[in-house]
Amino acid sequence: MKFESKTVHAGDRKKAGNFIPVTTPIYTASSYAYESMSQLDRVFGREEPGQSYARYDNPTVNALQELVNELEGGHGTLACSSGMMAMHLSVLAALVDRPKRVVAGHMLYGATTNLLMNVFGALDVETTFADASDLPAFEAAIAKTKPGAVVVESITNPLLRVCALDQIAVMARSANAPLIVDNTFATPMLMRPLELGASIVVHSATKYLAGHGDVLGGLVVSDAEHTEILTTLLRTIGPNLGPFEAYLTMRGIKTLALRMEKQCANARELAAWLAGHPRIERVHFPGDPSHPDAANIQRLLPPNLYGAMVTVELKDAGKTEVFAFMEKLKMIVCATSLGDVHTMMLYPAMSSHRDISPKHRERAGIRDNLVRISTGIEAIEDIIADIDQALGL
Repeated sequence: MKFESKTVHAGDRKKAGNFIPVTTPIYTASSYAYESMSQLDRVFGREEPGQSYARYDNPTVNALQELVNELEGGHGTLACSSGMMAMHLSVLAALVDRPKRVVAGHMLYGATTNLLMNVFGALDVETTFADASDLPAFEAAIAKTKPGAVVVESITNPLLRVCALDQIAVMARSANAPLIVDNTFATPMLMRPLELGASIVVHSATKYLAGHGDVLGGLVVSDAEHTEILTTLLRTIGPNLGPFEAYLTMRGIKTLALRMEKQCANARELAAWLAGHPRIERVHFPGDPSHPDAANIQRLLPPNLYGAMVTVELKDAGKTEVFAFMEKLKMIVCATSLGDVHTMMLYPAMSSHRDISPKHRERAGIRDNLVRISTGIEAIEDIIADIDQALGL
């Protein structure tokens, strides 16, 4: 099946007794019984598929995992309580029996940077940050560090850079270091990192996959080498996604292709309009022909699907001016997330990258005049009109 059909059908319609539910129900049971203790024994031992305890398996969660695994082309998928828990679990799994060193892209979601520096750093894991868009520099960092894992984003947050993921995968495998890719911004509709050589893919299900601003969740999709250790860690630590959140995420994914197509189209039009506005100093958007990673974008992303994020720098603006602009918006939602059906705007220095030092933000190019826009599915004319009136002249 093609991608659009998989989003609608994969994971659903498992036989339950003498009937087949059209959509996967919400199973809330924390434990499961069988007529035969020997069968329960086999289920506990994973010799036979089935449910035993909710920290191990849940039918609703399993259906979501099957769906996402099909979309990403993985060997196994696990659903977690948040995107950051998915990233935490992935790094933990990658570093088992490997050097406690990480090479990471220097442009990452702020919480991921914080996780690597302050959480894993406190556990004596050393992280080296390097520019993933500068292949010689990134390769040199891997060669010098000899890491146990490499962490990058398919489309970076918030400056929307697109590294040569396929080439970085070769570097990582040569160093025997699993490549972990946060694919939240791209979704499997735009990029499937496992097909490009990555070992583990992470999603914040809160964003485009669920898509409606009503779920907190994360997903880890892995190759064959890492599925078992990830499953063991999940069953031991217990950062599971609940069945209700799994149901909502699965329902959201059914319209992922439709939503992303519209959101990407809106982002293209919005970026083009912003590029000509006198109050805008710079527009960051992967569809820009002059984008510094244009060659990677042309090779790795589908035609005319560049993601639904647009990041802009306001001319002659600091925090005060940015706040004044955002407070004038009438339709666009100023809140800390992205990927919802409604257009959202965020000030990275205040939220997504708040815990990163000003010096680190400056090095990464996250200036005080920077705002990030997540385009929704509204009429593009309304999105533009709202921003236009808020910018004013």
